[in-house]
Amino acid sequence: MPPVKAAHPDMGWTLTNDRHIRLSDYQNKVVVLDFYATWCEPCQDSIPHLVDLQNRYGSQGLQIIGLNVGGQDDYDKVPEFAREFHIQYPLGIPDPDLENLYINDNAIPQTFVLDRNGQLLKHFVGYDDSMAEELERAIQASLGSSQSGQQ
Repeated sequence: MPPVKAAHPDMGWTLTNDRHIRLSDYQNKVVVLDFYATWCEPCQDSIPHLVDLQNRYGSQGLQIIGLNVGGQDDYDKVPEFAREFHIQYPLGIPDPDLENLYINDNAIPQTFVLDRNGQLLKHFVGYDDSMAEELERAIQASLGSSQSGQQ
């Protein structure tokens, strides 16, 4: 798989309330972009871990964003999905250019960890326990190493 280029800061997604958010809105945060669909079983398996990570590391500068790539028919299912899985982090629909930049194939979930400068640190395809541990280590390292540069 070719390396993923850094996203332009103006790329973003639309939230369920039709508000458009850009990556640059999360400057100085460690951002996890999770591309998912409500019908995807591995995606469903990953959600409790993502919710837990957001709860534990949000106050240290972590922001998880769920981006639905399940297609037009899946978008209406997102509010119920969020309730069922107790998702408190933002859920949206990625801009086509953001989705095209990050998603090279149709495998989901795909999870990307971006540092506080928007640079890609880690890319995961699929979900299992080893990925969960590696994702948490990447988040911890990014939060820890980039805090010393904060003002």
